[in-house]
Amino acid sequence: MLIETLGHRILNGSLAVISPSGSVTTFGEKTADQAAAKVVVRVTRWITALKLGLWPDLYLGEAYMNGSLVLERGDLRDLLDICGRNQMQGPSKSGYLGRVLKALLRRFRQRNAGQAARRNVAHHYDLSHTLFEAFLDQDLQYSCAYFRAPGISLDEAQRAKKDHIAAKLLLRPGQRVLDIGCGWGGLALTLAELEDVEVTGVTLSQEQLQIARQRARQRGLARRVQFELCDYRAIEGKFDRIVSVGMLEHVGVPNYGKFFDKVSSLLTDRGIALIHSIGRMRGPDVTSAWIRKYIFPGGYIPALSQIFPAIESAGLWLTDLEILRLHYSETLRLWRQNFLSRKAELAQAYDERFCRLWEFYLAASEMSFRYGGMMVFQAQLSRHIAAVPLTRAYLSYQERSCPPSLLLSDALGTDAASLKAIGTRTHRVEVLSREARQ
Repeated sequence: MLIETLGHRILNGSLAVISPSGSVTTFGEKTADQAAAKVVVRVTRWITALKLGLWPDLYLGEAYMNGSLVLERGDLRDLLDICGRNQMQGPSKSGYLGRVLKALLRRFRQRNAGQAARRNVAHHYDLSHTLFEAFLDQDLQYSCAYFRAPGISLDEAQRAKKDHIAAKLLLRPGQRVLDIGCGWGGLALTLAELEDVEVTGVTLSQEQLQIARQRARQRGLARRVQFELCDYRAIEGKFDRIVSVGMLEHVGVPNYGKFFDKVSSLLTDRGIALIHSIGRMRGPDVTSAWIRKYIFPGGYIPALSQIFPAIESAGLWLTDLEILRLHYSETLRLWRQNFLSRKAELAQAYDERFCRLWEFYLAASEMSFRYGGMMVFQAQLSRHIAAVPLTRAYLSYQERSCPPSLLLSDALGTDAASLKAIGTRTHRVEVLSREARQ
């Protein structure tokens, strides 16, 4: 069954498979023998071959983790690259019954009530800090970086991501800011350093909460930045700005209405929210069986068609939408490189199987953004039609990492009336614009 499946699927690239009996079969571009194949894998057990033919979405990762699929030539990324380049590139062909079944599965698996949400978060985010520190940037940003220019480092790209988000939030002194799903606190602390604002970060991870509070004390920001262990559904009060990065993926389809209703109720009349999330460009689907079992139980990546109705129902303006396409694939590539550089150390803290699991997760995730129709979107939302400027010209000036030449060209086209609403940091662009016209 495995041989038949690969024969239909592998058309680009070259792959050789060694069976448990030692026979070799090659697939893809014309290859005379095993020696010509770019990637060679050995399947050590017949039951593994059967499982791979029946359900590769689950069993490919398991086979690599358990050592029953061995790479004789090439590495894991090479293998997954071939798989990715040969997967179906069009929209889902599952038909009406298939779509109904997937919708029912989504609702059953993603209810994510309070206790279930805490368990799901703990499964992933309460792992040892040593693990995440091994492959993330220095600020522990566990989300898509923003590569403003080719070749910049991971740390530079993550700083650019925070600047980009801060620019869209249009921070002003004295504002109250809410960070839903604050992680280890890096974004919340950065916002407080950029502007004299008060930030509340909420998480369901005990491990993240402890580290975020410690970092706030170390950076002298504990008075203005508070971190709480709290479900988003229990938050009360009003906030001038709300940001959520990498949180929507854990909300679940049945809860999108509740999530955006909550965002709307927490925003002040002229408040601004920025939601940063992974998204699907091919429409609704179901979470990978392997990812759901081993990495993110209860997780689901939404399609824009699933969240737009919830945004509309909440009475929110979608004031800006940006799609980041290959930024996450590059982020994951660098994460995997960092992880592999520390693999021997991590294998001592955990074990070899755990390291194989995480290597597969990082490599497979990279390929999902290169070939699998995954992207990242940033949705800027507001309750008031005039809460943000009428053009995007303000963004390049607000970002610290913006080149001066881009700053000047955008400033010349800025709407002066809109700039007045932005605040003290952007007031300087009005001066620049006036001087440029004189």
